[in-house]
Amino acid sequence: MQSPLAYRADTAYSGLVARPERKGGGSAGTRATTALQAEGVSFVAHSYEHDPAAPSYGLEAAQALGIPPERVFKTLVVDTGAGLAVGIVPVDRQLDLKAIAHALGVKRADLAAAAAAQRATGYVLGGISPFGQTKALPTVLDDGALNHDTILVSGGRRGFDVEVAPADLVRICRATVAPISRTR
Repeated sequence: MQSPLAYRADTAYSGLVARPERKGGGSAGTRATTALQAEGVSFVAHSYEHDPAAPSYGLEAAQALGIPPERVFKTLVVDTGAGLAVGIVPVDRQLDLKAIAHALGVKRADLAAAAAAQRATGYVLGGISPFGQTKALPTVLDDGALNHDTILVSGGRRGFDVEVAPADLVRICRATVAPISRTR
């Protein structure tokens, strides 16, 4: 099955597609887009002007891009006591810590300290991508992602998301799919 997206720099919409990193600004690539390109994954890059005063990075992205929040996912790092892991849930929902612990086969999980999350992934908060992390962490994707042809996740910096097919995310991140979110 062909992905509904296509990474092609020679098309009319090439301004929306991530390009290799360049000096002097422009549409610079990230480790996330480099990882996607290396795996041959089709994606569409979405940039928006990040507001440092925004109370929620994910909801800000959904609003700025005009995309329903149930299609925009946040990447959260949890500490299981035995190590760190990643949970990916819609921005309009909360990560259910008991559910992700169950999916990971551990007794409990807590949100990781910000410094630990940034150190393990190589990304800043609000820009943590499931792709191109410094250290590959066990990953769980909320099963609601499978209700959509494509979802958006951080592209590796604030103000930059990538749109991918959930199946590609599962394959590249070797993610488990489980119901790990709950309403706010």
